Amino acid sequence: MKKTRLLLMLACSLFVVTAQAKTYQVGVALANFDLNFVSILRSQMARELAAQQLQGQFVDAKGDVALQVQQVDDLINQGVNAIILNPVDTQGVQPMIAAAKRAAIPLIFVNRKPEVPLSGATAYVGSDSALSGRLQMEALAKKMNYRGNVAILMGALSNEETRERTRAVEAVIAKHKDLKVVEKQTAKWQRNEAVDVVSGWLLNGVAIDAIAANNDEMAIGAIMALKQAKKSGVLVAGIDGTPDGLQFIKTGDLAVTIFQDAKAQAIGAVQVTRALLDHAKTEPYNWVPYATVTRENYPQFAQMNQK
Repeated sequence: MKKTRLLLMLACSLFVVTAQAKTYQVGVALANFDLNFVSILRSQMARELAAQQLQGQFVDAKGDVALQVQQVDDLINQGVNAIILNPVDTQGVQPMIAAAKRAAIPLIFVNRKPEVPLSGATAYVGSDSALSGRLQMEALAKKMNYRGNVAILMGALSNEETRERTRAVEAVIAKHKDLKVVEKQTAKWQRNEAVDVVSGWLLNGVAIDAIAANNDEMAIGAIMALKQAKKSGVLVAGIDGTPDGLQFIKTGDLAVTIFQDAKAQAIGAVQVTRALLDHAKTEPYNWVPYATVTRENYPQFAQMNQK
């Protein structure tokens, strides 16, 4: 009898140790490690995964939607318990949602909102893209005294952020009869691409009073092109509030940026993942607010989007 009781106690102890040792594996599929904001997200998520005692495995789609679909399939086949997804193409997410549902694992979108309804064990953590475009152009229009020619640098055309931010910028411009869009072109979120696009605009000789860029990296590229052409007096606005963007706010080269809280998005995505893994109640859409940043208030944001 004593021997039987001892064996039961040992078995229970082993069960408790095993249960305590269970570690969830989380696959993190990111659109492009080279994008500044995505790089900040990655660093913050790695820290929060560790804090939540979750094992993270990061993969880089390098801007290729077909590669990302394959990477998500691979993560599922490797037995991850959940996936955090920063999609390359916000309209091309259905295959990945279907794959996660077949595997019965949570799928959490971060930073880029999928353009399909979310239900079940899926969620989004991020900000409202249209609002950032509206805040950006309202601040820029005020600095322009509501008159002048605006050029728009767009992100990758496959992204919801690009479409929503651009539409919002155009909507603000449409409210003011003395504001006009004179150029609009994609620079794919990239600084170097923006240098080339803006250099081309300047060579064409179109009068530009301000440039509204869908992100800070393209805004910085625009500033570089303007400096190379020795063109002064053009106001440039960005979105994200990255460390580089804030440096250009500090020097006065960037007129305004809209702070997008990478840390809050990253922490929120991991916390929602943990909640779904624990079968706790979560909201399908988890919104992170923006803030307008100018030279007057930038110091309070200086440390917030650090890697």
